[in-house]
Amino acid sequence: MVTAPTDADVTAFLDAVPDERRRGEGHAVADLMERVTGQKPVMWGPTMVGFGSTRYENTTTSGDMFVIGFSPRKGALTLYGVSDDADALLERLGPHTTGVSCLYLKRLDAVDPAVLETLVRRGWERSVTA
Repeated sequence: MVTAPTDADVTAFLDAVPDERRRGEGHAVADLMERVTGQKPVMWGPTMVGFGSTRYENTTTSGDMFVIGFSPRKGALTLYGVSDDADALLERLGPHTTGVSCLYLKRLDAVDPAVLETLVRRGWERSVTA
């Protein structure tokens, strides 16, 4: 399945997140990413909020994807495009796990907000200056 930008309302999506804490975290991360990027959030598919757009190509596929983004998933707040080559920062972030280009946070209030902002800024700047 290809993820593409939609016209869905980001605020309505975040307001509909069932868990109150995760809903608040979603709004907080949207505000952080909007402030850092200077871009308005856009829904990508039904569950991801993205900022900016970039073209990607690999050996099997190509397309467009957001530069950085997140999804307020039930199991974890999932951030995309912010953890590549960031081992030193991740050591200072606080409780988290990582996957391929994903950063998983169980609780936003358990991580260092300044480190998180630096990760977001680096993820954005790395892609828009490449």
